[in-house]
Amino acid sequence: MRGLFVTGTDTNVGKTVLSAALMIRNPSACYWKPIQTGTESDTAEVQRLSGGEVFDQGIRHPDPVSPHLHNRIDLGSLHPSRDSDGAVYIVEGAGGALVPVSESQTMVDFMVLLGLPVIVAARTTLGTINHTLLTLEALRARSLDIAGVVMIGDANADNRAAIEKYGRVKVVAEMPRFNPLTPECLRQWASALPGDLIR
Repeated sequence: MRGLFVTGTDTNVGKTVLSAALMIRNPSACYWKPIQTGTESDTAEVQRLSGGEVFDQGIRHPDPVSPHLHNRIDLGSLHPSRDSDGAVYIVEGAGGALVPVSESQTMVDFMVLLGLPVIVAARTTLGTINHTLLTLEALRARSLDIAGVVMIGDANADNRAAIEKYGRVKVVAEMPRFNPLTPECLRQWASALPGDLIR
């Protein structure tokens, strides 16, 4: 399996919109959110924004709380529909990298199982330096391949420079908060994303 795993520095940072943009940039990919809590469907939103293929199976819980508060989740049992070597997936995690999913595992353990490069969605606002550096440390501690960081919100050159310097990582793009959020505006922005993030 090839593709990207989209994680974030916390919840509601913009992972779903970034995932939709990555789908637009990689039209042969399939979107998959293996674990989702809350009544709003991120899968439906990605399909609305990107018009791409989605795989809508996995763990679904209506309460918007940490996954570990629900039934025990066996990460090894979660598999996408297309398992051929050529299949490309944009996989969106739930919450941040260290969100617990069971008594002993966190979301980053699932990233290790899938073995995909990881792209980090980070805020541009106050606090993002610490949150982003901690996320990068957690990924590197598991020897995960970091494809880069996308900063979401009003541009902040100082925060971007600090993340690149202290995180030893490239900020591959800056994404505004779209208002309104339409497929057309996202498609225009996605055209500027690097084309070599999937490897």
